[in-house]
Amino acid sequence: MGPCRARQLTEGMTQDTARKTTVVVTGATGRTGGRVARAAEAAGLTVRAASRGTGFDWSDPSTWAEVLRGADAAYLAYPTDIGAPEAAGAVGRLAGEAVACGVRRLVLLSARGEERARPAEEALRASGADWTIVRAAWFTQNFSEGPLAEELRLGGGLVFPAADAVREPFVDARDIADVVVAALTSNGRYAGRVIDVTGPRLLTWGEAVAEIGAAAGRELSYRAVPAREYRAHLTGFGVPAEEADFLIDLFEELLDGRNAHLSDGVERVLGRKPHDFTAFAKEAAEAGAWS
Repeated sequence: MGPCRARQLTEGMTQDTARKTTVVVTGATGRTGGRVARAAEAAGLTVRAASRGTGFDWSDPSTWAEVLRGADAAYLAYPTDIGAPEAAGAVGRLAGEAVACGVRRLVLLSARGEERARPAEEALRASGADWTIVRAAWFTQNFSEGPLAEELRLGGGLVFPAADAVREPFVDARDIADVVVAALTSNGRYAGRVIDVTGPRLLTWGEAVAEIGAAAGRELSYRAVPAREYRAHLTGFGVPAEEADFLIDLFEELLDGRNAHLSDGVERVLGRKPHDFTAFAKEAAEAGAWS
């Protein structure tokens, strides 16, 4: 019996419904979590950041109850990949602890087209929470933050295991964050639903790199390589060997063109068009992402 479940037996389930809504944001320093936290604060919510810096650890259940107790909703972003072998167990346990703590509304970040993500999604569904799943396309910010940005900035190009003909509807992480906050604050409108989010058009990785080069005023190249050859790049980025093997298998699965179609999730939820890649590249270049 977890700490929150034990506490409920003695204290009951009463809450002060007049208080300001509190949202737990896991991965609050990450690519999506940081933007979810800012969007939630802008919407007037109280944000409770859940990261290792605040004492929360996905791999240590003893750290969960403290951050969950007294919250109303939570955003769940598994720190490696939602399709990782251990993700379903962790998501299921954390979702169960959240429900035991009285956190009824949970939004899970999942991956578009990733069959390996389905066990984690099913674990969320089985938790008893008012759940929403946001299945996202490849983030545009993967090009401007992290190892790919460094490779573009320092190496003058990008090597990646996406064939020249493979197209992706790259989605801006700001749109993901706004959709998540809408799901968290909609009084159940999106409970029990899967929301598929993409950008407004399809691009190959080579076309995306070309747009980045144009925005940054630099000549940038793109070279597609087989997924197995890309393993050396991952380990060079500091990715542990076991995780690199998982990612290579995942890339072979996902980068086959299966996601080369658009969805209207952003527009349906937010009532506006998603951010376009060209605008993203211009803003990131002005911020010095590839300088």
